[in-house]
Amino acid sequence: MSVLMQQLRETVSYIQKKYTSQPAVGIVLGSGLGNLAAEIQVEAEISYNDIPHFPVSTVEGHSGKLIFGELGGKKVVVMAGRFHFYEGYSPLQVSYPVRVMKLLGVDTLLLSNAAGGVNKGFKVGDLMIITDHISFFTVNPLLGKNEAELGARFPDMTEPYSKELIEKAKAIGDKFGYNLKEGVYTGVTGPTFETKAEYKLIKAVGGDAVGMSTVQETIVAVHAGMKVFALSVITDLGIREEENVITHEEVLAAAKEAEPKMTNLFKELVAAL
Repeated sequence: MSVLMQQLRETVSYIQKKYTSQPAVGIVLGSGLGNLAAEIQVEAEISYNDIPHFPVSTVEGHSGKLIFGELGGKKVVVMAGRFHFYEGYSPLQVSYPVRVMKLLGVDTLLLSNAAGGVNKGFKVGDLMIITDHISFFTVNPLLGKNEAELGARFPDMTEPYSKELIEKAKAIGDKFGYNLKEGVYTGVTGPTFETKAEYKLIKAVGGDAVGMSTVQETIVAVHAGMKVFALSVITDLGIREEENVITHEEVLAAAKEAEPKMTNLFKELVAAL
């Protein structure tokens, strides 16, 4: 057994001693988007600090715990706080919790993030359903020896984001009158926000939004055979004529304003699964 598989089994064994039910849905909450946790009938909480082999989040706005319980009639596990490549974690560490979720029994993964708008039709506060992504600017988390127990050596990525889940989300958006956008998410390493030239490049290659998370998690989830849905809240605009200085505080504030819609959308989507 490889070191990775041994570590995963130790992590899962520890969690299962703390929580005996099997979650069907995994949810990753992004920057400033943590209020969904208040909608969960919580059955157990485990701090990342206590979980063997788990990284620990260092970013403001990420609380750092696994929450287990029920949402929309489904058993869920929620990551309140995710890990980023720019924090100094390897792609293997960034995506480690997704593999843990899979081994716990999760077959559907819902992701959220804060992203910069590249599409000129977007405005701050918009919610964008991710229909595809561009991963060329990040490090692929599947580099190295393939773990056959987790997935195939060359996983197909023609549908990284489930069309079925996208259609369900669009129907929910219509029901509540949300003006949901759709687009391609471009993953970058961060932690710097993009230069004007980089925004132009991202637009030229087909990106509608850009962010520092999600892509590595999605790749590992697809590798493991999970269905993925991801939603971005547009927290700043990179493509505009005037000077544009972006701060992390502004990103958190914009995400907070969009939070009620995103929370409701995720809750309704889980119920519809």
